[in-house]
Amino acid sequence: MTTTPEKVPFEQWDAPEGEWTLTGACPVRTNRTLLLEAATRFLFPTILVFSVYLLIVGHYAPGGGFAGGLTAGLAFVLRYIAGGGSEGAEIGSRLQLRPPVLMGTGLLLATLSALAPVAFGAPVLTSAKISVLGVEVVSSLVLDVGVYVLIIGVVLDLLRSLGSGIERDAEESEGP
Repeated sequence: MTTTPEKVPFEQWDAPEGEWTLTGACPVRTNRTLLLEAATRFLFPTILVFSVYLLIVGHYAPGGGFAGGLTAGLAFVLRYIAGGGSEGAEIGSRLQLRPPVLMGTGLLLATLSALAPVAFGAPVLTSAKISVLGVEVVSSLVLDVGVYVLIIGVVLDLLRSLGSGIERDAEESEGP
């Protein structure tokens, strides 16, 4: 039996028909904001691109891995707030990277890049310019990429640990 527009209850006449919002379980459905979810779909990739820009530009100006990592972390916080724990604490559903792995990879990359000049007889943290395909790249970019990945891992780990407590408290206050 199909319903005609006249027989649709007043409360359901403007209900969305498809899944166009962010996925993720929200313990309290009344606290979900469609405007925030729609804005997050636009802002999340934009903020990530800006964070990569800060990462690359940071060699010749203030910024670099730390500022870019914090900016990317804020993008993940925004996604977490909009979509709940299952959407925001993970790096999307396509990549299954855990925050401790990101932190370890970033720390290892930063440490190795800081100690690499010692192998060539230079002091620790010595930087050099390398020309790759006509583009000058500073060797400290590897250190900044390590810091960038480390900061993203720390922010995601904080979201995972603090967010699980917030979700647990919200489910307990909702009751059976």
